[in-house]
This record gives sequence, structure tokens and C-alpha cells, in this order.
Amino acid sequence: MAIETQAPGMTGEEIVALSKAHTLYEWSVQAKVDPIPVARAQGVYFWTPEGQRYLDFNSQLMCVNIGHADARVVEALHQQLATLPYASPFMATEPRARLGAKLAEICPGDIDVFFFTNGGAESNENAVKIARFVTGRHKVLARYRSYHGATAGAMTLTGDPRRWMSEPGIPGVVHVSHPYHGVERGWEPVEASLASLEEVIQLEGPQTIAAFILEPVTGANGVLVPPDGYLQGVRAICDQYGILLIADEVMSGFGRTGKWFAVDHWKVVPDLITMAKGLTSAYVQLGAVGLRRGIADHFKDRVFYAGLTYNSHTLACAAGLATIAVYEEDRLIDNARVLGRVMADRLAQLAARHPSVGDVRSIGLFGAIELIRNRATREPLAPFNATSPEMAALQAFFRREGLYVFQRWNMLFTSPPLSITEAQLHDGFDVIDRALALADRAVL
Repeated sequence: MAIETQAPGMTGEEIVALSKAHTLYEWSVQAKVDPIPVARAQGVYFWTPEGQRYLDFNSQLMCVNIGHADARVVEALHQQLATLPYASPFMATEPRARLGAKLAEICPGDIDVFFFTNGGAESNENAVKIARFVTGRHKVLARYRSYHGATAGAMTLTGDPRRWMSEPGIPGVVHVSHPYHGVERGWEPVEASLASLEEVIQLEGPQTIAAFILEPVTGANGVLVPPDGYLQGVRAICDQYGILLIADEVMSGFGRTGKWFAVDHWKVVPDLITMAKGLTSAYVQLGAVGLRRGIADHFKDRVFYAGLTYNSHTLACAAGLATIAVYEEDRLIDNARVLGRVMADRLAQLAARHPSVGDVRSIGLFGAIELIRNRATREPLAPFNATSPEMAALQAFFRREGLYVFQRWNMLFTSPPLSITEAQLHDGFDVIDRALALADRAVL
């Protein structure tokens, strides 16, 4: 007898009503939630039960990098499910073995040992634990304008308002300034930013600091691409004081920026690298912490105090292997690099055409638009940590036009699947171009 998990023929309205009645939606006031009902997806599109098609211009949550429902990953999952759906993480399986070896091939430098987790937040939690185990120190530096996950430790590391309701959080976390200071003030010089970081290290006591965690390209706080010299300078400062550098590549990894990992653009090798999202293109939950060989060797004769029931899950590891194969077979990272130039051109055109565009930024297929309401003061179109009627109007326009664009505060994000074509990319930007006429009306 077949077991039904979804009643056949449910309407979008029925799906939304049941979901709102019996589940909670993340980061939302529940009475205001208005989700899009999704019935199926393929490639760069998804559909409602009634057949309305959306161009997925955000890869859902910046994670479906290879596109939806790729038959090769689906088949790999079918085969693994039929062969070995689960094994204890204390055991050894072929998917785990092969995925670790494959990641060692593509990760920067001598990062060639991996601890598999269930997602990005858990990866960051474990990276911090590892840094503390190895150094014997307890403090961890993290930046403002950052997001590292919603579990207790990762939330404390986070440097944006999502952290506030979870404070005081775990002890030992010290936040430092990000070199970007908002659309009103822009970027500070690299030298000043590095000097500020080193001052904090000296004031906190370098002998107490285990690690510095950062997103090489900041994600949900605005796709903040660091100026040349910044990451290299951070690496040098960490080396000087014996501080481990943790690169949070959960969002920026796996081709999103036009290279396997964002740090590859600046030829910086972190001590620990965290990943999730694009690792399996979100087909199955999986994260990982990559360790340099010397750090991993610390645990040869010491207990590694970490692990959960679903770590190294066979289905997830099989999905990761199949997803990496798709990146390679379809040359998706090359596509992200080539179409990244097209995206950069379209973003520049929007900035030139629309007075509401205060800034645009992108690297590969990872882009953001910051909107303003005053060209002189550069006041954002929505206040910090809030929305505005104009941003709500944009969201409604995109929904009517069948374009899924992620919005946060005064920002629009452009992060489509790496499998997108140039024509599809232009389709999305054409809708954004029309939508920004609404925002232009608010500019003083």
C-alpha cells in the first residue's frame, strides 16, 4: 500500500492554509506570512499548483546552484536509497569516503580532511569548537554585517540584527567592524580596516583568541565583495598572532562567485573552511568543515568531541558527489564566471538608469542592488532592519511578474542557479528594470 505524503490535487490556497495552520515560518511574524505555494520545479523555474511559473532568481535560498530536479542527482539518490539509506557515523561508507576524497581535490591549499555535518550553522559551530580544541584559546572574532547560522553558537557569531533576540549567546565572541559601512558611507580603506582589526586583537589579547571567522564574500548582508588586499591582510594578521582563520563559504562556495570557493579569487588558504548549500545544491541537507592537514593531525591522539546521528549521512554524501559531478560535467563554474560579466553589465545599466539605485555589487552569479530614496544623503529606501511601502510594492510586482527575487531591507539579490542561460538571465533583469520604475518614484 502506497503511503501518501501529499494529498493529490491540493490547490495552492489549501497548501498555504494547512502550512500556516500547523507549521511555523522562519524569521517571520506568523500573521503576516504569505508564502508562494510550490508544486514542482525544473531547471531555473518553479511552478505553483495552478501552473504559475516563476523564474528562480535566487536559487531558492542561494543554494540550488545546479538548478532544480537534475535527473543525475535524482538517480544517484534513488540508487543510494535502494542500496544503503543510512549507516551510523561511526561506520565507513563508500559515499563518505569518495566525497571526502573529491572535496580534497577541489578545496584550496592543503585542506584535505573533512567533518560532515547537516548544514551551514552546524559546520560553523564545529569549526569554532575545532579552533578552540586546537589552540587552547577561547575567544573568537567575528564581523558585524555577517550571518553564520541560527543555532546558539552560530547565532552569537552573527553580526546582524538576527542575533539580538538570542543574546547573550555563547561566551567568548568578539565582534569587529566590517570594512563596508552601509550605502551611505561605503567602504573604508583596506589599511584602516586591517589596522582596526589588529587593534582589537591587541586589546583583547592575542593569546586568548582562537579564531577569526568571516564570510570571504558577505552574503545576506549585501554581497559585500572585499577590496583586493583585505583577505590577504587578514591572513597575514592571523598568522602573526597564531589565530586560526575560518572561511564561512556556506553561501559563496561551489561556484557561486565563479570559482569553487570565494577565497580562490584572492589565493588565500584558510585554516578551516565551512560549506553547505551548494555542496548538494540543497537536494539533501549536508554541510562540512574542511581542515588543513596539520589541524586534523591534532586529533590523531586526542578525542574529537563532536558528532550527531545524521553526520556523514549516506544519502547526503551521495547527493554531494552527484552534484559536484554536475558542476564539472556542465562546466557550471565557467558559466558563472562568463555570465557573471553579463550580470555585472546589467547591474551597471540599472545603476545608470534608475535614480533609486544607490549601489550595485556582484561577483560571478552573486549580486545585490541597494536602493535609496535620496541621492544627496543616500538614505536607504528602507530603514536598517526594516522594510518600507516601496519595498513591499517591489515584492508584489515581482510576484505578479513571476520572478522570485530575494529582498532584505533596502536590498534586492540576484543569485540565480549557475545553470541559467544568458537569455534567461536577461529575462530576469528585464523584470527588475521595469520594477525599479516603482522605486524611482520615491527618490527625492
